[in-house]
Amino acid sequence: MSTETSINADPDVGAAKNAARSALESGQKTIHEALEVAEKSLNDATRRVEKAVREGVETLKGQIPSYRDNAAQQFDEAQQYVLERVKERPVTATLAGLGVGLLLGLLLANRSSK
Repeated sequence: MSTETSINADPDVGAAKNAARSALESGQKTIHEALEVAEKSLNDATRRVEKAVREGVETLKGQIPSYRDNAAQQFDEAQQYVLERVKERPVTATLAGLGVGLLLGLLLANRSSK
């Protein structure tokens, strides 16, 4: 290779280095910007989810008293129904209670022996 060719090649190498450095810096800048956008999007999504969960919890808190009252009313009605049936037929209710107790006792005895 002649001296003239190597002198012409040195500026080309320098230009290639500068172009590569510029491309690298541009790529890093683009990645950094993309990461910032992704981080902002995730933060926004997190805030929206937190708000939705908070609103859902508040809605449930508002509905709990009506559910509790409804359950208490149904329990009272069931208790009243059972009391009326026991008063109508005390012997039948006693025998049914004994039968259920005997059945549960047998089931529990078999379960513990295994």
